[in-house]
Amino acid sequence: MILYGSTTSPFVRRIRIFTHAIPVEFVVMDIFAGDHRKILIEKNPTLKVPFLIDDDVNVFDSKVIFRYITEKFELTAISWHQENALTLIDSVSDSLVSMFLLSKSEVDTSDDKMFFNLQRQRAKQVFNELEKQCAAGDFSEWHYPSICLFCLLDWVQFRDMADISAHQHLFSFYAANAKREEVIDTDPRD
Repeated sequence: MILYGSTTSPFVRRIRIFTHAIPVEFVVMDIFAGDHRKILIEKNPTLKVPFLIDDDVNVFDSKVIFRYITEKFELTAISWHQENALTLIDSVSDSLVSMFLLSKSEVDTSDDKMFFNLQRQRAKQVFNELEKQCAAGDFSEWHYPSICLFCLLDWVQFRDMADISAHQHLFSFYAANAKREEVIDTDPRD
């Protein structure tokens, strides 16, 4: 199995952490240029990372890669409640990655425009809901939704896309998991 992606993507990092103890080769790509862009276009019609190739099977999205690996290695599936939490994490991740890419394209995302306002509103709502779920203990175990939450929180700090310091439970969750071996091994700052 080969996982393709960038070291800075929170979606790639969650799969790298999840597969830390599973034999998966990781191929680092610059998805915006050169031969890596050609590989991305050839192998993944969504033009996004991560994607996984396992013999003749191409898997195009982190959520589907998680399910594929879970089934292949007969791991425990996540609950519907955890699926909903993952939807929250994915929605704010998508919003903030879009805002980040727009900023990198020299678009002023601080403008009072509907698209930007919707993304900021979504981020605020989702972080408030994740704070409640964290306070309720939904992320007290280290499982796939916890990994995804950690990757989101680390990415927003790494890219300076959100301030989580006011969310006490999210910040405590982040601090409690920051020294895990698989977290350190996949740190995008290295």
